[in-house]
Amino acid sequence: MDVRTFAVAAGAVVLFLLAGVLFPRQLLDGTSTVLDVVVEDFGWAFVLGATAFVVLAVVLACSRLGRIRLGRDEDRPEHSRASWIAMMFSAGMGIGLMFYGVTEPVTHLMTVPQGDAEPGSQAAARQAMNYSLFHWGLHPWAIYAVVGLALAYSSYRRERAGGFSAAFAPLLRGRRGAGAARVIDVFAIFATLFGSAVSLGLGAAQMNGGLTEVFGLPSSTGVKVTIIAVLTLCFVLSAVSGIERGIKWLSNTNMVLALVLLLFLFVVGPTVFVLNLVPASAGSYLTALPTMALRTGAFGGSEWLSGWTLFYWAWWVSWTPFVGAFLAKISKGRTVREFVVGVMLVPTVVSLLWFSVLGGAALDLQRRFVEGRGGADIAGIADQESQMFAFLAQFPWAGVTSVLVVVLVAIFFVSGADASSIVMGSLSSYGADEPRRWVTAVWGALMGLVAIVLLLAGNTGGESQGLDALQNVTIIAAAPFLVVMALMAVALVKDLLADPQVTTPRRRSGDRRDPRATAADAGWRSQGS
Repeated sequence: MDVRTFAVAAGAVVLFLLAGVLFPRQLLDGTSTVLDVVVEDFGWAFVLGATAFVVLAVVLACSRLGRIRLGRDEDRPEHSRASWIAMMFSAGMGIGLMFYGVTEPVTHLMTVPQGDAEPGSQAAARQAMNYSLFHWGLHPWAIYAVVGLALAYSSYRRERAGGFSAAFAPLLRGRRGAGAARVIDVFAIFATLFGSAVSLGLGAAQMNGGLTEVFGLPSSTGVKVTIIAVLTLCFVLSAVSGIERGIKWLSNTNMVLALVLLLFLFVVGPTVFVLNLVPASAGSYLTALPTMALRTGAFGGSEWLSGWTLFYWAWWVSWTPFVGAFLAKISKGRTVREFVVGVMLVPTVVSLLWFSVLGGAALDLQRRFVEGRGGADIAGIADQESQMFAFLAQFPWAGVTSVLVVVLVAIFFVSGADASSIVMGSLSSYGADEPRRWVTAVWGALMGLVAIVLLLAGNTGGESQGLDALQNVTIIAAAPFLVVMALMAVALVKDLLADPQVTTPRRRSGDRRDPRATAADAGWRSQGS
C-alpha cells in the first residue's frame, strides 16, 4: 500500500466532503465560478484533445506498431471475446446510455445543436442523431483506448510495477520523477472519484424516476440519497469479492438484459423506420464527424457546447483512469491492433444500434406529436430521469420494461462503481492487481458520499441543481487531468517506438546506425518465440 498517496488523496476528499456538509451554498457557487473559467478559457483544449486521441488511436492500429502484443509474445487473452466486450462496455458507459438513450436525441430534436434547422423537423432529427453518436461513438472510446493501451503495455509488455504512474516511465527520472508519479496517481484518483460520482447521481435519479412511474414512490433528493446509500453498500461488497465473482458476472448479466430490452423495443417500435435509420445515421455521422470534432464556440453556440460536448469530453476524461485501468486489466495478451479496434469499433456499433432503436423510436414519437399525428411529447417532460419511462409507456408491457430498466440501471450502477473502487484501490497501492479489501471499501464509500454530498449541496436554497453540481465538479476535476493524459500519450508513443519487436527487425534489415541485432534484442526475441 502507498500510504502517502492514499493519505493525501483520501484526506483531500474528506476535506471536500466537510466543505460540502458545512458550506454547501459556498461550495456550489465556487464550483460554478471555476467552471465558467474552465469552459471559457480552456474549452478548445477539450475539443482538440479528444480529436487528437481519435487520430492517435487510428494511427497506432493501422501502423506496424499494431502487431505488438500487450504482454509477452506467448501470452494470450485471459477472457473470451464476448466477456471482454461485455465487461468493457458495462464499465465504460452503461448508466449513461440508459439515462441519455432517449433523452439526448429528443432534446437535440427540439433544441437544435447548431440552431440552423427548424425544431422537430427532419433536418433537426438528423442533427440529433449525429450529435448523439458523436458524443457516444468513436471519440470517448478512443480516449479510453489510448489510456488503456498505455497502461496495458506498461504493465504486461514492459512488466513495470507501480500501476498508473508507471506508464510515464519514459518521461520520469530520478527523485523528482518519483514525486511526480505520486502526484499523477493522486490526480488519477480525484478524476476517477468525481467522474464516477456523476454516474452514481445519474443512476440514482433514473432509478428514482422508474420507481415513481411503477410504484408511485416520490421523486425527491432524499429518495436519491437512499438509493445511492443502498447501492454503494452493494458495489462495495461486489468489489471486495474480486473481479471474477463480481464484475464479470454482473457485466454478462447486464449484457443479456440490455439485449432483451433492445430487441423488444425493436419489435414493438417503428421497426421499418429503425432499419432505415441505422445505415442513414452511420453515414450521416461519419460525414459530419470532421465538422463536429473541431467545433468550438468561436462562432457562437458556446452555451450549448459547454452543456453537452464539453461536459461529455470532461466526463470521459475523468473516467479514463478507472476505465483505462480496467480495460488494461482485462486485455492482457491481445495485440495493440486488436485492442484498439475492439475498444473503439465494437462499442461504437453498439451505441449506433442503441440510439437507433431507443432514440429513433423516441424521435418518431416526438415528431408525430409536433406534427399533430399523435405520438408523445417526450422532450416536454421537465425531469430528464422520467423521460425514459414516459417513452416506455407508449409501448406494450410498460410496467415490465420499466422494472427491467430499473434493474439494468442498478446493475450498471454496481458494476461500474465496482470497477472504479478496485482501480482507486490499485492507484493507492502501487498498482496492485488485488488491493487490500479495506482500501477498496474505503474508496467505494467515499465515492458514494461524494455523490450524496453534491446532490444535497445542489439542492440548497430551494434549488434543484444536484446533477448540475455533480457535472460541474467533474469538468473541473478533468481539466488538469487532460494535461496528464497528453503526457501519457507521449510516453506511450516513446515506449512503442522503442519496443524490441520494432527495433530488432529494423536493425537486422540493415539499419545504418546499428546494422547488427544486439544481444539483448536477440535474447528477448528468442524467449518470446
